[in-house]
Parts: sequence; C-alpha cells; structure tokens
Amino acid sequence: MKSLLRFLLLCSFIITGCEEKRDIRVEDNPLKKDTAGSKSIDSSELKDYKFSLKDFYSDNKNLEKNVNEIFINLTDDERIAQMIITSSGSLGKPEAYVRNLIKGKKAGGVLLLGGSRERFSEMIKLFKETADSVNSLPLIFSTDAEPSLLNKKISGLKRFSPTNTIRNEKESESVANEISEILKSIGFNQNYAPVCDFSYNKEIIGDRSFGKNESELINFAESFFKATQNSDIIATAKHFPGHGNVNGDSHKEIVYINGELKELNVFKKMIESGVISVMVGHIAITDNDKYNTDGFPSTLSKKIVTGLLKNEMGFKGLVITDAMNMDAISKFQSPSLKAIEAGCDMVLMPSDEIKLINSVKEKMEKYPEFREQVYESVRKVIRVKVCLVK
Repeated sequence: MKSLLRFLLLCSFIITGCEEKRDIRVEDNPLKKDTAGSKSIDSSELKDYKFSLKDFYSDNKNLEKNVNEIFINLTDDERIAQMIITSSGSLGKPEAYVRNLIKGKKAGGVLLLGGSRERFSEMIKLFKETADSVNSLPLIFSTDAEPSLLNKKISGLKRFSPTNTIRNEKESESVANEISEILKSIGFNQNYAPVCDFSYNKEIIGDRSFGKNESELINFAESFFKATQNSDIIATAKHFPGHGNVNGDSHKEIVYINGELKELNVFKKMIESGVISVMVGHIAITDNDKYNTDGFPSTLSKKIVTGLLKNEMGFKGLVITDAMNMDAISKFQSPSLKAIEAGCDMVLMPSDEIKLINSVKEKMEKYPEFREQVYESVRKVIRVKVCLVK
C-alpha cells in the first residue's frame, strides 16, 4: 500500500498543477466546503497519520482530510474505476488483460480465482508493481476465504473444516484469525466472508453457513468478522438480504424470496457491530408489498440497496455486488450500471470494465444527483484504502 502514500504526497505538492486533470469545476466540487481554507498535507504530517480498519467508521478529521486530498486529484474515470473489482487467476480474466486495466487505472481491485498460494502471491506482487509504476491508488485484493470454500479457492493450504462444524464463538474467532494470517501472507486485504445466511438452502449455502439457529449464527458470524477486521482484512457479510430461505442457486438462475425477509436481523446485527462490507445477492423478492423487486434481483434494486440496506438499516460501509457474471442476472441489460444506479459501491466482475466506466461517466454528466451518489461511493472506497495503508 506504499503507492497510496506516494500518491497522497504527490498530490499535496502538485494540487495547483492538477487542475486541468479534474473532471469537475471548482464551483461544482462537492468537497469545496470541506477543503476550503485547509492547507495541503505535507510529508511530516503524514508520518503521524496511522489508520487501521478500526478508524473506518470514526469521525477522524485527519482521515477525512486524506480522503478528500486523494479524491480531488483523480479524474472522473479514475474515480469510477475505484468501484470496479475485476478478476484474474485460472478462473478469472487473463493476467495481461488485468495488468492493462491497472496500467490504465481502470480497476480498484482484483478478485483472484483459481490458483495456488504461491501463484497468487506472485500475481499480487506483479499487480502491485504495475499499480506503483503508474502512481495508481493501491488495489484491493479479495478472495472467497470462507472456511468451507478456502481450500477450493486456493490450493496449497492446510485443510479447513466446513463453516457448519464451528461450534462456538471462540472457535469462530480462532478460525478467522488463522485464515486472516494466511490471507495477509499472500497479500489479500478483503475476504468475502462470513456467510450470514441460514443453512436451509442446500443447493448453494448448506455447510457454508453457521447453521439455522439465529442467535448462534449472529454470534459466530460476528466473532468471525471482528477477528478478520482486527487483522486488517475487510470482512464481508453475505448474501443480503438472505440466501438461506430460498430455493435454487443464483449462479445458475435468479432466485426468489417469497414473502417475509426472514434473515434481515442477522445482517442488522452485523451492521450494528461494525462490519465494513456487505455483499448483495442476486435474489429477487416477491409477495412482499414493501420490498417487491418487480422481477429484478436485489443487486439491481434501488429499493433494496439504497432504500432498505443504506437508509432503513443505516449501513454506511461498502456495498458490493455478488459476481456479475452469474446466470441470475444474464437476462438483464447493463446490469453493472444498474447495480451502481441501485446504490452499490463496488461492482464485482463486470463483463466489460471500460464500457462500464464510460456508461457511468455518461450518466454522471447528465444527472448531477447520480454524480454525487457515485462520488460518495468512491470516497468510501478511498477511505478503506487509506485505512489499510501500513
């Protein structure tokens, strides 16, 4: 994450020279009130700014100043790119393609799919060097390191028992600590875990869940995510608004919650306890007067992402989509753009990253309210990256 520090230092010395790079006029700058009259941060001040993920939700003026300093020195293309998590590895996009995205500052992070511990370490090192070479913001490197999936996602590791074998909070914490140490040693800084769904759905959830008892599920998931974030790995509660009480596999088709949203309380407790990221599933809602999604998955529904998750439940962290290459959303036009319109802060595995950046930028230019929504998402991504710098 040294690239972020270098970037911030550079910005503090060349602010006046960056005016032509910005895509917004000074009078349109949403940060004008926050930054007016404040002096640039110099290197001596930066030495005293030590943040961790514990600071993400804090009212820390120095953290806010760092975020603003970085934000105003990015182009709109670079800002939008912070919302994009591309993929690589044997099950992702070609390494050369991803390197070109990074060189062009067209991605904010990379999900690694299919590979060994050694191979992923090499890839992360290469991608970091590529980002450093163009003075880019650092990347978020993510993986599905649930206890049940870790050995399927990364080869060459010790064998972990499935999530449903965890019997108490202490054990959940211990497993999360062990997984987090492995992830840190490879270079990852976000884990798409824990699963917060009930285990009723046997097709895709099953042993990935902590079980069917709500209080145990809440306690075990909370222990897992807190241990993860205490290790400076972003934890991700998934799959909002709940995949445990539905039939089917959203990798293959859109799935439905019929009626009551029975798993909301689990996510509510994760939010109240400080989880930084929530993954929204490709789950439609029907037979529910308040939350009916009209055939759309929750990922593409503003009613669910912004109305329910952000406004009603008060989630201020990072909302990330489930993978956008899943069959559940294949029939919808421009799903990645629609996910951002719905309020998602990060889009996982869009089909065409550059096309998405261009389509978001085009809409931003037409609709100021949408532009402000995108800017708010980008600032959150920058904020978590500043908190990850060591």
